Amino acid sequence: MLTKKIKLSILLCLFTVSNILAQTQEIDVTAPLTLDECLTYAYQNSENIKIADLEKTIAQAEVGITKAQGLPQVDLAVVYNNNFAVPTIYLPAEAGAAFGQPGDEEVELNLGIRNEANAGISASQMIFDGSYFVGLAAARTFVNLSEQDYILTKNDVAEQVTKAYYAALIDEFLENLVLSNLQRVDTLLRETKLMYENGFVEKIDVDRISVQFNNIKTELDRVKRSSKLSVLLLKFQMGMPIEQEITLADKLSEIDFDPEVEADQGFNYTDRAEYAQLLINQDLVQLDMRNTRAQRLPKLTLVANYGYNTGTDDFTNITNLNRWNPLGSFGVNLSIPVFDGLRKYHTIQKSKVQMQQLELQSSFLQNSIDLEIEQARVNLNNSVEQMENQLENYELAQEVYRVSKIKYQEGVGSNIEVIDAENSLISAQTNYFQALYNAIIAKVGLQRALGILVQN
Repeated sequence: MLTKKIKLSILLCLFTVSNILAQTQEIDVTAPLTLDECLTYAYQNSENIKIADLEKTIAQAEVGITKAQGLPQVDLAVVYNNNFAVPTIYLPAEAGAAFGQPGDEEVELNLGIRNEANAGISASQMIFDGSYFVGLAAARTFVNLSEQDYILTKNDVAEQVTKAYYAALIDEFLENLVLSNLQRVDTLLRETKLMYENGFVEKIDVDRISVQFNNIKTELDRVKRSSKLSVLLLKFQMGMPIEQEITLADKLSEIDFDPEVEADQGFNYTDRAEYAQLLINQDLVQLDMRNTRAQRLPKLTLVANYGYNTGTDDFTNITNLNRWNPLGSFGVNLSIPVFDGLRKYHTIQKSKVQMQQLELQSSFLQNSIDLEIEQARVNLNNSVEQMENQLENYELAQEVYRVSKIKYQEGVGSNIEVIDAENSLISAQTNYFQALYNAIIAKVGLQRALGILVQN
């Protein structure tokens, strides 16, 4: 039997997990699983978390891509051209003497050679580009944004798994409770049948209890299906194969509720991933403005190339290294922006407006979070109070049923009283466990509002 007063709280350690251990701990799914173990399994196997983790990897790769732009760029190239139709130029007849062709006709000269090839290496090094350093800072900031997305996803998964775990736990307990009710009514039915056979009660008394027995049996079938579905939902939220059999380790009698547990927790808006994301977006807009301003500055790049080339009408001579001649150059490219049609000006104005939007969103989100926390605290207190009331009703219903059954067995009460007491007891059971689940959900809601559902 449940104790008279279950202390009202879910301990913080029941809902939070150390992420460092969570990423390495192996979970034995064949053993009964606690909530912490289910959360750890979910952190390791949830597809949503895996996707968010891959987004972090992509963001880190973007940092590497941006860094690479500031490192030396080196290219090797080998080029071969077959000029199967060499172009011809025409010179005046007077120019023929210069080419050893005196006469009165124009001079025809082939401009090029049949086979040409060159091979070389080229390199460039950025000396100065203001937008490069801003872009590098933006890429790193984007990593922070993807980290907050990851945390937000973990919070979603933790909330879903926690709710599903306790729903499955309550359904499992209810199944056992309804089975106990069925056994109790079955015992009463057999006793009543025996009393009827001995002439102490009427046939209608047996029929009434038989109806009650059949109703509870039907309810047991419904609760069994619901319990099975709850476990399937839990496995789905954990990222566990549906066919995997699991059992739950936590006990409802061990759940502790204390609405004041969260009252002393120091809260910072940045504990909420949504707010941290908003601040990062503000940083990104600031970096975008800096990048636009940096594009007004000159860009300086050092370039160099070196190689060999050759040309021949006879393709077989292309491999004759003695016919390959060196070529090379180095220099500096300076690019100075002059006028872009006021594109940068309008880009900066746009970023300023975006910053104003984000500042307003930040103020609105703070107020929303404050309201959410207060609502969650009120909801938890109300849920706990409702649960206490339903627990008291449940215990009173148990006592009423006990007394009614004794009176009936001693012949000073009717089986109608017993059936009414049984119905009241079942109703009280249902109301209590619904109130218990509501209190659990309220606790999860408060932890989510405070940003402590998952400890990072």
